[in-house]
Amino acid sequence: MRTSPNRIVGTVFGAVYLLVGLLGFAVTGGVGFIATDGGLLLGLFQVNPLHNIAHLLIGGALLVAGLSGIRPAKATNGVVGAAYLLLGIAGFFLAGTALNILALNTADHFLHLASAIVLLGTALAADRAEAGRTSIA
Repeated sequence: MRTSPNRIVGTVFGAVYLLVGLLGFAVTGGVGFIATDGGLLLGLFQVNPLHNIAHLLIGGALLVAGLSGIRPAKATNGVVGAAYLLLGIAGFFLAGTALNILALNTADHFLHLASAIVLLGTALAADRAEAGRTSIA
């Protein structure tokens, strides 16, 4: 399998989000599963157990897709990037309400938007030649 920007970004972001999900459990002891206020990861990002699980699932999907091939990595980067774009925008409206079941704060919103830019940008701009090929490598 050849290396591509989508595979690299998916693999790196996947590993980072898996690590973030695991580290999140170190600061969410005693925090309710869907508490609107969570523990602070790295003293900046608010998380609760549901948020940690979301990071683990997203990280796992990105990592598996990144290790699988260009087409799965490109598709997964695009889907996760689009979801993070929506979450990043919606987060500004959810914070401070009972609907904030991921315990999002302003730092989370900007991190989600930054992740969206990188993931979605890579999915849309990189590996264009692969779209017309039939191989999965």
